[in-house]
Amino acid sequence: LQMKSSIIRSAASAVARGNFAQISSTHLSFFEKTVGASYVKTKEIDNYTSDWTRQMKGSSDCVVLPSSTEETSAILKYCAENRIAVVVQGGNTGLVGGATPIHDELILSTSRINNHFHLEPSSGVLTLDAGIILAHADNRLTEHGFMMPLDLGAKGSCQIGGCIAAGAGGIRLLRYGSLHSHLLGCTMVDGKGSILKLGGQLRKDNTSLHAAHLAIGSEGQLGVVTSVTMGVVPRPSSILSAMLAVSSYSDCIRILSLARSKLGEILSSFELIDGDTMKCVERHLPLKNVFEGSHNFYLLIETHGSNGDHDSEKLNAFVEEALGAELAADGVAANSEAERTHMWRLREESPIAAAKDGYIYKFDVSLPLEHFYRLTEETREKLMGRARVYCYGHLGDGNSHLNVTTDGEDEELMRELSPFVYNWVVSHGGSISAEHGIGQLKRDYRSLGKSAEESALIRSIKRVFDPHGILCPYKMIPAQE
Repeated sequence: LQMKSSIIRSAASAVARGNFAQISSTHLSFFEKTVGASYVKTKEIDNYTSDWTRQMKGSSDCVVLPSSTEETSAILKYCAENRIAVVVQGGNTGLVGGATPIHDELILSTSRINNHFHLEPSSGVLTLDAGIILAHADNRLTEHGFMMPLDLGAKGSCQIGGCIAAGAGGIRLLRYGSLHSHLLGCTMVDGKGSILKLGGQLRKDNTSLHAAHLAIGSEGQLGVVTSVTMGVVPRPSSILSAMLAVSSYSDCIRILSLARSKLGEILSSFELIDGDTMKCVERHLPLKNVFEGSHNFYLLIETHGSNGDHDSEKLNAFVEEALGAELAADGVAANSEAERTHMWRLREESPIAAAKDGYIYKFDVSLPLEHFYRLTEETREKLMGRARVYCYGHLGDGNSHLNVTTDGEDEELMRELSPFVYNWVVSHGGSISAEHGIGQLKRDYRSLGKSAEESALIRSIKRVFDPHGILCPYKMIPAQE
């Protein structure tokens, strides 16, 4: 995916370089001795210095790829002693530039930390290396009747450690909960090079603070996650999907309540695509709406269960009730895997369609459901035809993906848009980052909605794990405001 952007965003011009060492030949020699010369890269590293969207471009003199916790520890200990700034990178699928260098940080990639994978079938507890790709882990669990509790559009590239560091959410959160519901422990190397074994394999253990959970959403600020222990979930034998066409947002909320009531324990996903997004998908991709005509909203509902006949009966009854109560204008349940896949492509490829629509500004926010779509409406009103506004997202958990596109560069719009969106979100009880993180894209807004006391506490925790401030500087946790 090549996204157009009004600016190749780099914070280098806005963020002063810290008092860190520049990487020298002496440093390179140590890295090569530690991980092997083949795994210290100084040339052809553009894929590491740009983010997945190609919107953010940084610079670095070196990429180091350790293969183990011990090698990671040796690298970070050396960097701490020599005051070398480090940015941690997994699958490099992030959308806010958290894994992209800004000045000349050393890039530490976890891609080679991918050997250990152990499932305890009786308990459903999985321990695996952080560099294992999410889809690969999910595939390996299939033969044991389990699956990963999270599912992301980037599952073919994102790594387990990166999912933890990003606090990944995805489409299954409504049914299976967040990563906090599943993480039991992790191994993390902190900014001093110390190896921290946090938590364990027990589902119940209240003998200490749950320190492993500090890794979730930490964006590499506290350390490098090298191993993860988590609970996995039984793979459902019955997976069903349906789509509804809806006239008003208020009816979308009523249908969500109906789904919670009628589908209960089998409801796993509840996704929204607004009418403008569906038109964008049809305009830019070889995909066709499942309904004739156009509607204001489309809802994609999925169920996970163990009895296909039972689940199908419940899903069909739910669709019929939504239509009978005139909450939905039209509705259809997928009758085959091909139909189900087509429905999900409409939702999962909405970001690709928006990216093809022009220069794009992306927002990932959480809002109370009463305000979820008002943000889209008020953004359209503010822009008054200067841009196109699209909304899709995880309505079941209040996570809106707002996309704004323009035909050409519009730096004035960009300067207006982010403050408007983020201040609006916080003033309506929301969060400026639902699942994508802060990184460098949102660094100037990171304190919105947070008290001075909370910000000070977070900085103090950062100093415990990373006293020299070498880990991912310039981003989520500043040394001072």
